[in-house]
Amino acid sequence: MACTYSIVAYSNREGVEQILSQALDEVDRIDRLMSNYKAESPLSQINREASERPVRVTPELFDFIAECIKYSRDSEGAFDITVGPLMKAWGFFRDEGRMPSPTELAKARAGVGYQHVKLDDKAKTVRFERAGVELDLGGIAKGYAVDRAVKILKEHGIENALVSAGGSTIYGLGAPPNSAGWEIKLEDPLDHKKIAETIILKNQALSVSGSSEKFFELDGVRYSHIMDPRTGLPVQGILSVAVLTDSGTAGDALDNVFYVSGVEKSRKLLEHYPVTEVMFFLPDTGKTWKLSRLYPR
Repeated sequence: MACTYSIVAYSNREGVEQILSQALDEVDRIDRLMSNYKAESPLSQINREASERPVRVTPELFDFIAECIKYSRDSEGAFDITVGPLMKAWGFFRDEGRMPSPTELAKARAGVGYQHVKLDDKAKTVRFERAGVELDLGGIAKGYAVDRAVKILKEHGIENALVSAGGSTIYGLGAPPNSAGWEIKLEDPLDHKKIAETIILKNQALSVSGSSEKFFELDGVRYSHIMDPRTGLPVQGILSVAVLTDSGTAGDALDNVFYVSGVEKSRKLLEHYPVTEVMFFLPDTGKTWKLSRLYPR
């Protein structure tokens, strides 16, 4: 998952440490299933073989990919798990960061498009319509792993816990003793030593996507790892986006959807998703940044 998962829990149950270990083991299982950095993972097998033949996968992975495709359709391609070739072309797959040549970019863009992924629900197979297509679940799998960990905690009677995927997707289950919820401090998008906002989480997820996570600068322009799959270019004009929603999976996908779509387009998209609030941190002339909040009607 390329981040550190952590769980904080309050419980009087016996064996609570074993329960937390089981939840973190579930995160490892999801990583082995969905990582495109592990050559032996089922996802890597899809990327190697699906352009040549349909690849049979487990029902869990099939259903998850189907859910991702639905996010792509509903967001008009703002979220797209075929963004893998673009991440490699721009050097973000290996955290290098570089400007691709026009030829490299054109080749990468030819492999991008959720429409090239064909699913057979009866056979549980995944097939690519063309060579060069690659799935990259990095924009949503962390949130899914958070949800799976929370599910295990609930099944074992843990009622108050905080599950965090490196701080980018967090689920607050219940609340700490004598508290209204879990207090989460959002970092300033330009100065990590400062706090931009404080959020109280209770039975909700918070997901954050920001341009300061992975980026490089060239000729005074910052290029971040958050791509618009439709143009093949890193998104400009947004510092970070934070989303409050019902699940880590939804939040992890939607912070990308809203980041790529921008404030105005997101006002309409908001009607289609189970979102409590979206916060856009935007560059502001003469100031460090400004905050724009969106709420469902």
